[in-house]
Amino acid sequence: MILPIVAYGDAVLKKKAKAIDKDYPKLDALIENMYETMYGAYGVGLAAPQIGLAIRLFIVDASPFADDEDLSEEEREQMKNFKKTFINAEILEEEGDEWAFNEGCLSIPDVREDVFRQPKIKIQYQDENFDTHVEEYDGLVARVIQHEYDHIEGVLFTDKLSSFKKRLIKGKLTNISKGKIKIDYKMRFPAMSKKR
Repeated sequence: MILPIVAYGDAVLKKKAKAIDKDYPKLDALIENMYETMYGAYGVGLAAPQIGLAIRLFIVDASPFADDEDLSEEEREQMKNFKKTFINAEILEEEGDEWAFNEGCLSIPDVREDVFRQPKIKIQYQDENFDTHVEEYDGLVARVIQHEYDHIEGVLFTDKLSSFKKRLIKGKLTNISKGKIKIDYKMRFPAMSKKR
């Protein structure tokens, strides 16, 4: 089932998400719905806060990057089969010289900006079976994970921009929060959420 994606301006996107356990209600269906929602919006990652749930859960499928001619053969191969569910993730280390990459977000459609991030991470997380993993990633996979991880920490990529860049996109962000935007996937705007 495709769920509406929460738009910029909704308070849930600024909350630090809570850990969950294997008794979380209908978790398998939720994960399945999140993948369906992400694919329906042509995304490569989706975090639970983006569908209105302040829980430490996000998904990544980097396979669309496997066709990117700008990446090395090795990177494209890594992307091809990279599909994972991250529950209760904690980034343990980030290292290396920061590099810029043009990022976007399903909750902030039509806004893309260069964001600086460190290239290597070490992350601990649980998979959908609640088995614990500690893994290291670098390059574009690390960046996609960092972007989704920020969501469960209540951080948006726009928070990482300079105050000058933020001023330049302020009007766009205001329009998104008011629902004044054309998109080809289901969204929920803050104005619709006020009654909660």
